[in-house]
Parts: sequence; C-alpha cells; structure tokens
Amino acid sequence: MAQERSRQLAYSEIQEKMSREESRVLKARKIHAVITHFLGQGWAPGATYLDIGSSLGWTVQAAAESGCLAMGIDIDVPGLVRAKADRDPRCFFACADGEQLPFADESIDVAVFNHIYEHVVNPDAVMSEIRRVLKPTGVAYLGLGNRLGVMEPHHRLPFLSWLPEGLADSYVRAFHKADRYHERFRTVPGLQRMVGGLYVHDYSYSILAHPEVFSSSDMVGSWGATAVRKAPASVRRLAGTIIPTVIWVASKSPQRPAGPSLVVQPAPVTTKLMPR
Repeated sequence: MAQERSRQLAYSEIQEKMSREESRVLKARKIHAVITHFLGQGWAPGATYLDIGSSLGWTVQAAAESGCLAMGIDIDVPGLVRAKADRDPRCFFACADGEQLPFADESIDVAVFNHIYEHVVNPDAVMSEIRRVLKPTGVAYLGLGNRLGVMEPHHRLPFLSWLPEGLADSYVRAFHKADRYHERFRTVPGLQRMVGGLYVHDYSYSILAHPEVFSSSDMVGSWGATAVRKAPASVRRLAGTIIPTVIWVASKSPQRPAGPSLVVQPAPVTTKLMPR
C-alpha cells in the first residue's frame, strides 16, 4: 500500500549540495541566461521575480543584482533563515507553500520552478498557482527532472526513478541512502500534461549546444557541445525521451524567444491548452 507523502521540510539540511556556493551561483547564472534569451536584454529592471522553492536564495540574489524585485518562497525554514542572513538585502524571502502562493492574480513577471516538482506533494497544484499569478505576458522557467533519466539525481542510483514505490523504497534502503524514496518524477509526456495551459519552448538542447550563451560549460565540454549541434533534430527528439532534465520556458500568451538565433534553436513543446 502506498504511503501518504509528506512535505520535505528543512531540505537544505538534508541535501548538503545545496550549500555549495560555486555550483549554486553557476545554476543561478544559467537560469538568468535562459530567461534573458527568451525575453531579450533589458527585461530584468523592475520585473517581479519569484523563485518557488528558493532554499538558500542564490537565484533570488542573481535576480536582485539584475534589478528585479526578487522574491523567494520555501517551506525550508532553516534555509530561509540562512538566506535572509546571507543574501543581498534587496532580496525578499517568505515561508510559504507553492500550492498556495501568497500573491495576487497576474502579479508576477517571472516565476522559477527549478528541480522542485518531484519533491512537492501536489505539483499540479503548484503549476495551477503559477498560471494564476503570472501576468498575461509573464513567463515561467521550469527545470524538470525526467523519470526515464537513467541516473537518479538525488541518491545517484541507476534506474531508481523508474521503479514503483515499494521497490524504490527497498532500493534506497538496501544502499543505505534513505528510509524511503520520497521523490516522484514524471515522464516527458506527463510533464507536458502538467504544464497544460501554457505555451512552452524547450531549451534543453540549446543549453547543451551553446555553453557560451547559457553559462553551461560545467555541464558539457566543447566536444559535447559540437556533437549536440551536429546531431540531427530527429536524434535529439528521440534522446529527449530519456534526457535527465528538461529545461522549458513557459508563457501564458504565445511568445517567441527574443534572443539571437542559435544553431540549436529552442523548440516549441506540444502541450494540452486548457480553456481560459
């Protein structure tokens, strides 16, 4: 029988890697670079920016330094305490649940939901809230793990996310990783359903092919970037079913990337558009 899932509190204390400054700063730069390519230069000053699951606040700080009204929410109280103490004083942090965002309808220009959905109890409810708070021209940066990625990213066990709940629990216990496997990933078609009602562009391969544009040289070397650029689009589409993470930019209204043309352009993603 499936166990009822509970909220993961104090996640920054569970995952030591959340405290690695260099890696978190690089991740914040990637996010900012992707948003800038989609919206174009000059988008940040004065923009309302919300990071859902902000933890220690590195992404919020990067946004504040770019001129955004930068806000982060989380249920990780120890992480929020550290963020308030250590980040730029222009950042605003609050303890709040993504399933009930404390913001007015159509009040946010940019929402970030990065590597969070697998941890929350009801990611569909969080996505519903993102749709609600985004302005008509607003966008959401979505970093979404793929269930069919071979190496599970949190416990570093191959095929862990492929398994049904009971077997996954036994697997992490057998390798002394955890008492049970909390995370719940979805396949790419499941993610497409989750973001229904939004217009989506896939930046996953653009980031790998153009590390100089997206501050992603730590993810792929020059040879890897060249291989991605030369790969036929059909091969990229096929590999996309098992790519570990998809990076999508979603908007409430039809928009096209405003940044310069790339060899591997962000590709439109088919989603189910919900009635408005």
